[in-house]
Amino acid sequence: MTWANQTVVTELILLGFSNLPQLRCLLFAVFLAAYVITLMGNILIMLITTADPALHSPMYFFLRNLSCLEICFTSVIIPKLLANLLSASQTISFHGCILQMYFFFFFGSTECFLLAAMAYDRYVAICNPLRYSVIMNRRICIQLAVTSWVSGIPVGTVQTAWLFSFPFCGPTEINHFFCDSPPVLKLMCGDTYLFEMYAVTGTIVIVLFPFILILVSYICIISAILRIPSAEGRLKTFSTCSSHLMVVTLFYSTAGLTYFRPKSSYSPDTKKLLSLSYTVFTPMLNPIIYSLRNKEVKGALRKMLGWQIYSRQL
Repeated sequence: MTWANQTVVTELILLGFSNLPQLRCLLFAVFLAAYVITLMGNILIMLITTADPALHSPMYFFLRNLSCLEICFTSVIIPKLLANLLSASQTISFHGCILQMYFFFFFGSTECFLLAAMAYDRYVAICNPLRYSVIMNRRICIQLAVTSWVSGIPVGTVQTAWLFSFPFCGPTEINHFFCDSPPVLKLMCGDTYLFEMYAVTGTIVIVLFPFILILVSYICIISAILRIPSAEGRLKTFSTCSSHLMVVTLFYSTAGLTYFRPKSSYSPDTKKLLSLSYTVFTPMLNPIIYSLRNKEVKGALRKMLGWQIYSRQL
């Protein structure tokens, strides 16, 4: 990257939480704990749903994809955040910033569409149960998963390449804990109007379009549940999709508030708090939500732990 006066920029500074020096050790401990829980929880979900044949259904196929995605998503952000909390310089290389932004948008876009695919799976299971195994066959599940992952490639490529094509005005300080589009945009010169319009349009397509699909799916699901005569039957049916609904609510309530405008009225500190919720804490809560609210996952976990204890006794 070059300045407007052609000076080469090789490093940028992530200000992060430098305004809270007295809390650096506490923040490091909290974020490290959240990262470890995220890794362990999502890896455990992947192992359980792979090892137990009873969990080889479309719902758990998508859950494995989501767990893998959460590990990748948090690994783009948290390791650098932890390193900067321990470092006095808090720098990130220019190319490192580009890569971080690319993969952030890549994995973020993938998660939007993967959550929509999971909602469609629940819609078919509840609204069309007799044809569920026919509609949600292995080929369709793989196609939905691959489409979700591939959707992130154009989003990350266009967003990152276009943003870093602007001349750089400085300063070299990014008022955030990772290379996100809005704070980096503030460092750029030139007419960024078209880019901002693209960012708004991209948000509508990448965030709102999957959200509308999820919303329509749950309207149909709730309508089908309300037609079940017994209260026990309604509760049992709703429990099969309640975990997914909680994850969707957590993800969209924070990500949607942050990315509807590149230059929003939120203060930098407010943006950091919103960003922490979906980059650090939501991925940590996802495996907890799915394990605590899912009887099949809890049963498979008990079975796995029981087998390990039995094997050690032998």
